[in-house]
Amino acid sequence: MAATTMTRDRILDAAMELFSENSFRGTSITQIETAAGLTPGAGGIYHHFRTKESILEAGLERHLDRVNAVRDITQLMSGLGDLRVALTLLAKYVLTELDNEEALLRILATDTRTRPHLLDGAVHNMVRRIYSGFASWLADEAAISADRATDIASVGLGALLSARLVPLLFGLAPHDVGDEQFVKTWVDMMLRSVEGSVMGGTGSAPAD
Repeated sequence: MAATTMTRDRILDAAMELFSENSFRGTSITQIETAAGLTPGAGGIYHHFRTKESILEAGLERHLDRVNAVRDITQLMSGLGDLRVALTLLAKYVLTELDNEEALLRILATDTRTRPHLLDGAVHNMVRRIYSGFASWLADEAAISADRATDIASVGLGALLSARLVPLLFGLAPHDVGDEQFVKTWVDMMLRSVEGSVMGGTGSAPAD
């Protein structure tokens, strides 16, 4: 059982890396077998997966489970009592997770349009859950309205995603800003948005 699971994981690791480098269409079963340490053409891969598409589907599910952990970190940060600290931890965590999921990001960038039946539902659900979870946490922690928290969460998470997606897709960052400075600027931006919402009377806290 353990050996079967290890082989399955090895196949998924190899396949997702190849899909990210060569695209789904540009990757063959033989390439996956070779990269996973299986005998090419012997059919061993089919003991674990029926088709190449089922490998992609399983790989995406595994990666998305990892990315979904971003939602859970907000629960750990609830009650810290310091929004700046909480936002700093969140930003660093998200950027680290995006770095860890570079293969997934490449696959989404190259294969979403050609394989929407596999990617769209899972990806859309994941994105909605992450954004809605962050917005709900922000509304509670910052005492602002749900609508305003949704607006701020959309801009904030979009900025974090762009910090990794733009260099990945275009091979060049817009500006040479290190992660520490980026996170500090991001947190400052988020806090100003939150404070403006409270002062402007759009939050649940009373305006002066």
